[in-house]
Amino acid sequence: MNRYMERYFRDASGLADRLQARREAGERLVLANGCFDMLHVGHIRYLEGAAVHGEILVVALNDDESTRTLKGSGRPVFPEDERAEILLALRPVDFVLLFSGKTVDGIISELRPDVHAKGTDYRVESVPEIETAREVGCVTVIVGDPKDHSSSEIIGRLDKES
Repeated sequence: MNRYMERYFRDASGLADRLQARREAGERLVLANGCFDMLHVGHIRYLEGAAVHGEILVVALNDDESTRTLKGSGRPVFPEDERAEILLALRPVDFVLLFSGKTVDGIISELRPDVHAKGTDYRVESVPEIETAREVGCVTVIVGDPKDHSSSEIIGRLDKES
């Protein structure tokens, strides 16, 4: 196991235990989420934008099955463990939590983050988890640059060039 993987979790309760002391010390928890397949500058700007809203950034990472459901056959390009390792190597990311499904409602309910950060392809009112976030007192913010980058588009360009 490499040095990053001690910050990689497959269940929210284990991560919640790990975060408890920091939360009790008043550190604000920010939750970001996505597939992060074919990492690009838009992902970096999203994560950096999320990180400024607190002291702890947790990235909920779609597992391979949910990424395939959301993005289609042939995806993900990189398996979940490798995507987690890449994310954990990035300065803004403190922890990665693997999840399945289309939304992070369950993670919001369990971790009760202070902030849920979504990319600019959303408006606050269109965020699927907005009601769950409100129920637990979590603020939803939109961060990152305009949605000018897409893993799907990058993969499409590579396919055309092959």
